[in-house]
Amino acid sequence: MTELRFTIDQQHNMFYLIGSIVFTSWLTIALKLVDRLNISTLQSIVWNYIFCVVTGSVVSGTYPMNAGVIHSGIWKWAILIGVMFIILFNVIAFTAQRMGVAAASVSNKLSLVIPFLFSVFLWGDQVTIWKVSGIALALLAVFLTCMPSGGFQSASDGKKNYFLWVLPLILFIGSGLLDTLIKYVQQDVIKSGDANGFLMSAFAMAALGGMIIFAYRFVMRKEKWMSKSILAGMFIGIPNYASIWCLIEVLKRNPDSSSVVIPVNNIGIVLFSTLTARVLFREKLTALNWLGIALASGAILLIAFG
Repeated sequence: MTELRFTIDQQHNMFYLIGSIVFTSWLTIALKLVDRLNISTLQSIVWNYIFCVVTGSVVSGTYPMNAGVIHSGIWKWAILIGVMFIILFNVIAFTAQRMGVAAASVSNKLSLVIPFLFSVFLWGDQVTIWKVSGIALALLAVFLTCMPSGGFQSASDGKKNYFLWVLPLILFIGSGLLDTLIKYVQQDVIKSGDANGFLMSAFAMAALGGMIIFAYRFVMRKEKWMSKSILAGMFIGIPNYASIWCLIEVLKRNPDSSSVVIPVNNIGIVLFSTLTARVLFREKLTALNWLGIALASGAILLIAFG
């Protein structure tokens, strides 16, 4: 009986982990697909966050900016993180559309370097030669993965554009700072009962920030209303919430194994999204790109287990 229960638990863990990998990978792929279908990326991202709020509220029974969030004062952090959500999601989209899914995934997932560095100074995490090696390897991995086959050029139109190299750098630093901020808020600010309300509030603020940007661009006639972006947002937003829910479930079921779950999750996302983009979009990856992806996996393992 014990062995049967263990097997079922293991199957559930694997199910949630695979769900997190697939749903998270889908987000980057869907953003590139939105561009291919000539749907507004901004509007799709805004609707994505609206559907995140709706889905999350139904699943958790918690609503954004509820009394607990307001009275505890964490609404201020929700606004800040919500603004960072909408900005970085657009950077992820632009990076995936212009430099490829692999570049976006690696830059995003290797950003765990930054929370680690902050953890050393803020929370006294231990530094080892293996972790330092992982950081150095991560930086090299981002560089190699983002190196297009023709040099400094866009993956979408093939034109040389040196400014594109800023995109993965912004994504790398921005995602790392966001993860650090979320970790700080979770550890030092949020009470356990406010976690769902905080997440819903951050999603709502991201949606509101996106609406303001869209309203400005619409008034300035730089953006036209596209009703099909609602459907695109739904197909991004529901998996977006599902990816977070699955990861939380894995961590909840394995509270002492986060150091294993998170790196395996990140490696899975990098590899799965890269291979899927190779099949769906025929993204060309050079030997250096594949080397970068391999180094990215090694860097994640070194930082996590070093």
